[in-house]
Amino acid sequence: MSGGAAGGRLAEERKLWRKNHPFGFIAKPEAKKDGSVNLMCWKCFIPGKEGTDWEGGLYPITLHFSQDYPIRPPGWKPSITMKQILLGIQDLLNQPNPSDAANFEPNQLFIKDPAEYKRRVQLEAKKYPPTI
Repeated sequence: MSGGAAGGRLAEERKLWRKNHPFGFIAKPEAKKDGSVNLMCWKCFIPGKEGTDWEGGLYPITLHFSQDYPIRPPGWKPSITMKQILLGIQDLLNQPNPSDAANFEPNQLFIKDPAEYKRRVQLEAKKYPPTI
């Protein structure tokens, strides 16, 4: 396990996650070769929300935390937890912000050809079926 403020915060978040996490989400610290965990790197899966074009997919994401987490998080308040980050990403899947897009090509498709965007989203959902 990692020490310091970041490691302590992430260890606490891990305990909270194990007790209460959103249904269908998976988040686990990366396993090291020696069997210990690396709290600074988490392998996560975000389910597509029911009733959306993303439904049916379980989307992989890796979260890398720096030693100065949560004091200097990239783009959110230090009080925001990993759980809130993952829920926020899930919300962005179905409600992207076209004025602040992270990926140009899908953003242009979302704006200019919503039907094609929807078709591609549904194809993505089929690529990432739940494995549990």
